[in-house]
Amino acid sequence: MTAPYYLAIKGDFVLVGKEPDGDSVRFVAHTPNLFHQLHRAYRIKLSRDGSIQLRFEGIDAPELHYGNEAQPLGAEARDTLLKLMGFTDVEYAPSQPTRVTSAEPASIPGTILSQAAEAYGRPISYLFLHQEFTDGSWVEIDKNLLQQTLNAQMLQTGMAYYLGYTSTPLAHRQQLIEIANEARSAHKGVWQEDTTSDFVLNSQSDIDTTGQLIYPKLFRRATDYLKAVDKGFSGNLEDWILSVSQSPSRNENDAVVLHNTTEVHLSDLLEQRNSHVIFQADLLDITFVEK
Repeated sequence: MTAPYYLAIKGDFVLVGKEPDGDSVRFVAHTPNLFHQLHRAYRIKLSRDGSIQLRFEGIDAPELHYGNEAQPLGAEARDTLLKLMGFTDVEYAPSQPTRVTSAEPASIPGTILSQAAEAYGRPISYLFLHQEFTDGSWVEIDKNLLQQTLNAQMLQTGMAYYLGYTSTPLAHRQQLIEIANEARSAHKGVWQEDTTSDFVLNSQSDIDTTGQLIYPKLFRRATDYLKAVDKGFSGNLEDWILSVSQSPSRNENDAVVLHNTTEVHLSDLLEQRNSHVIFQADLLDITFVEK
């Protein structure tokens, strides 16, 4: 069982010159060497300014960084997060509308609690703004502390989906699912628009900013699948996932645990009926196996 102890790393959340979205911001640690204590620390590469992109534990917001192929509510999810963090008067570059040119303030102090880096070198983190932690201490995240995270707050607003991994302590997953389920019952944010269970997939316009909102993990795969179709791929979404996953360097067919009891693959949960894609699982009942 994963232990609920996390390393406290104090620093600043930075915005100007960056491209935040609803589940990711950049962070500059006051003591960068603390990253060396995280599991898979060798994957972490700091930028020239000392910042690192974070992966928010337990949530997945609608995609924003796909240009004209971004998802519905991508910008709204980002704006919700930045407001929760305390940023105001955020301005974006006219030629690159996801890049911040100015904000008030330019950075905000805070703390991340992390155990490990993920496959792309992002520290998997819970985010805090006002809680007092000792830099470099190991902290147990109990139910009360988890409720105070920005991660939980984003789920409460409904502007992010729940995204659970086997690397997350079971007690944390259960609490985050409860929070997400309350937002879903109240039809907040993404839950008011979500069509993951049955959506049409003929072209990118079906799932872009003016189309249907689907689970971001599925959106990313559907987008790459449609690009492959444009290049001549013949088959449905499930076929494409199975095809590209034959290469060890690109496995899009994530292992998924259903109801904490049965392990399947993402492709097993898909059924395509003509242009309709059916996702055959409740989004709050699935846990992805950490790579």
